[in-house]
Amino acid sequence: MSEDCNHACSSCGEVCDSREESQVDFRVPLNEKSTVGKVIGVVSGKGGVGKSMVTSLLAAGSNRAGFSTAILDADITGPSIPQGFGLTGIASGTKEVIYPVRTKTGISVMSMNLLLENHTDPVVWRGPILAGVVKQFWSEVEWGDIKYMFVDMPPGTGDVPLTVFQSLPVDGIVVVTSPQEMVGMIVEKAVKMAEMMEIPVLALVENMSYFKCPDCGKVHDIFGKSHVEEIAGKYGIKTTCRLPLDPALADAVDKGEVEFLKEDALQPVMDMIRAFE
Repeated sequence: MSEDCNHACSSCGEVCDSREESQVDFRVPLNEKSTVGKVIGVVSGKGGVGKSMVTSLLAAGSNRAGFSTAILDADITGPSIPQGFGLTGIASGTKEVIYPVRTKTGISVMSMNLLLENHTDPVVWRGPILAGVVKQFWSEVEWGDIKYMFVDMPPGTGDVPLTVFQSLPVDGIVVVTSPQEMVGMIVEKAVKMAEMMEIPVLALVENMSYFKCPDCGKVHDIFGKSHVEEIAGKYGIKTTCRLPLDPALADAVDKGEVEFLKEDALQPVMDMIRAFE
């Protein structure tokens, strides 16, 4: 222990015999008129790998299976969830609560873009404010009775992902990656962060994993050889799946019709989430 020690162990990087681990519970209370069965975070080590699309497809699959489903869009500065569902209105509410916007098939959604008058206005806020909005989405939105809530998290391991892990009762995460070796290295950072926070990794999804020619049926590894099984084996992740590079997926997102797509490749992830009780 240093002579200058102030016993603020939570902000200290030193390892010593006198270290006192904080027992503070940072979780914020859920809205009093809401219940949420399972909270599943969808994360990625970097942007551009299709994390929001995977979030949307998982939520659509859960809703299609008959479960009350919600999406909390925690990517405050890059809120793309409403686009995929064709949501263009502004969320309503009272002085006390905000009401989520429902998609065409009944999925409850809350996103920063549902609170902006102009959807292209940038959100230029610092980390603590972004983290505060995520907490408000959990505690001030009247979600109702939800079985599965999917949290679309911003990429990386910064303030907002840390806030989600500490403030919300996350039951497990799904990690989204792509085949490039560099991305494989970065996704391991996200997996290690989950380990540090003692949150189980339920599944690893490799998006844009291959392209299947619609004419001859031949499979092409456009972005390189898959690393999903290698990374999953290294960290004991039992459930993996590979999503194709499919123009139909991008087209559905652009048209706001992602909830009408059925992606069979994600079924193992849905099975894992439903079995995780």
